[in-house]
Amino acid sequence: MTHWSLDRYCAAILDETDRLRALVKGADVTARVPTCPAWNLGQLLRHVGGAHRWAETVVRTRATQEVPHDLVDDVFHYDDCDPAVLGGWLADGARELVEAFTAAGEDVRVWTAMPDQPVTFWARHALFETVVHRADAARTVGAASTLDPAVARHGLDVWMGFGLLPEAYEAGDGAEPLLGEGRSLCFTPSDRPGPGWFVDLGPDGPRWEHAGGPAAATVRGPLADLLLLMYGRPVHDRLRIHGDRLLVDLWLRRTGFWLN
Repeated sequence: MTHWSLDRYCAAILDETDRLRALVKGADVTARVPTCPAWNLGQLLRHVGGAHRWAETVVRTRATQEVPHDLVDDVFHYDDCDPAVLGGWLADGARELVEAFTAAGEDVRVWTAMPDQPVTFWARHALFETVVHRADAARTVGAASTLDPAVARHGLDVWMGFGLLPEAYEAGDGAEPLLGEGRSLCFTPSDRPGPGWFVDLGPDGPRWEHAGGPAAATVRGPLADLLLLMYGRPVHDRLRIHGDRLLVDLWLRRTGFWLN
């Protein structure tokens, strides 16, 4: 799985958090979030800030066992009506997280939700929690949501790495097989030059590369929307899918095993 340096992750976390704070400034935090309908906007922001604080606790305490994630999930008892208060709270959480990473350094080992991962696992997790939920917040307030192309490309690289894990492609307990002859996917950005992501789902095991070419299914659309598609956001109207749509849906479900 690809990684950035810890410093690069930290800079991106602070930038994405600032963008999120600017987006919700003066917004109605009681508004329902269309892409996370169980939450209002204030609860979505509490979830993001809670995710930062959860990761900060793991890193700061050098946790070697799972840390309870109440900060991430228990958002329903909040009744925040002041976006300025939430904005400051988000900034504090991101800053404290970055300080914890800086104090730890890249070589420290801590408990991670996926086994045998470096501490940058938590930096990556915090970054894409913020990225995806900033898109959720943008949809809620009716604003446009742009994304640094480098962040989007890295997020897609990371997601492709999930598809190489046995949890994603092994067929057990009657699950529909993902691998087989002639099974392949190609994800192509329509708004950026350069190769896309070619995923070979042949019977010998999955592999991916930065490339294009004929595939059983091709998905083409804006780079940021390709990333949001991976995270289950409703962007199909901005994408063009040719070929085996059922294979695309199956691959998305299987590679998203870690979200459940």
